[in-house]
Amino acid sequence: MKRLATAFALATVLAFGTQAAWSQTTLKAVQDRGELLCGANGTLAGFGMPDPQGNWVGFDVDFCRAIAAAIFNDPAKVKFIPLTAANRFTALQSGEIDVLSRNTTWTMSRDTSLGIDFAAVHYYDGQASWCANRSR
Repeated sequence: MKRLATAFALATVLAFGTQAAWSQTTLKAVQDRGELLCGANGTLAGFGMPDPQGNWVGFDVDFCRAIAAAIFNDPAKVKFIPLTAANRFTALQSGEIDVLSRNTTWTMSRDTSLGIDFAAVHYYDGQASWCANRSR
């Protein structure tokens, strides 16, 4: 399991390492704050929601933990912020979150008009689900 987590963290670093938009400024802000702010669904079982004990669980949550592990060597240094489809892009654009990891389809219009970068495919469902990060 530890090897899988390490491989996942390395893949995450490589994915974000190729994205110039996730700049040194953003990385420094995350490091200075001491935690990654991750926008997640909050209600989608298996992808991102709190369990009965309040612990966030799911595939998108694990992706954010892998990013935190790559930055801080600690997967717990992430704060999850539940977002709706209506407020997910605004939260990313405003800097309320550093990374959006929730069901989001990458479209041409979103790619060209929102001022965000879709960094990597982390789940393909036939429509598309992506992880996006904000430009600074």
